[in-house]
Amino acid sequence: MDAEASSDASASDRPDAATDPGRGRRIGIDVGTVRIGVASSDPDGILATPVETVTRAAKGKGAARGAAGGVPADLARIAQIVREYEAVEIIVGLPRTLRGENGSSATLAMKFAEQLHAVLPDVPIRLSDERLTTVTAARALRDSGVRARGQRQMIDQAAAISILQGWLDERSAVLRSAGDAGGGVDA
Repeated sequence: MDAEASSDASASDRPDAATDPGRGRRIGIDVGTVRIGVASSDPDGILATPVETVTRAAKGKGAARGAAGGVPADLARIAQIVREYEAVEIIVGLPRTLRGENGSSATLAMKFAEQLHAVLPDVPIRLSDERLTTVTAARALRDSGVRARGQRQMIDQAAAISILQGWLDERSAVLRSAGDAGGGVDA
């Protein structure tokens, strides 16, 4: 994605004080084959909240195109959200298998991240290991009494929240550790 990201495209990124863009909102993305869950953080990077669920653009000749001319509608909408929120970083979930391997879902997420980087070249895009976030989100919603019929879009947003909150929590620990080591880095 960007020069700061891992050179191994199949590897997930970790928060790093040296490449952290500083204070500002982050956007978390859960890429699915049908829908994309989107979450954002507050400017201080403490709490992830839901934004919306974006429908994936259809493949093929008749694919819906966004206002950006030639950019698929789903990428155009995500780019619009990133601009509206003035995001300093995008965290895309990398759904690895339980064995830590990249399957078809991970390949889909990496391809989406590459396409998004082409639309937003100035915003760092990170891949974050997100095993079981959708399963966990679905279980939590079911346990809280949300009916199955209305769950799908909520599950996608809850998975994006989980991806982003995990990143924010790890980022906070990394920055705190870097500050303790003598750098005085702000979270």
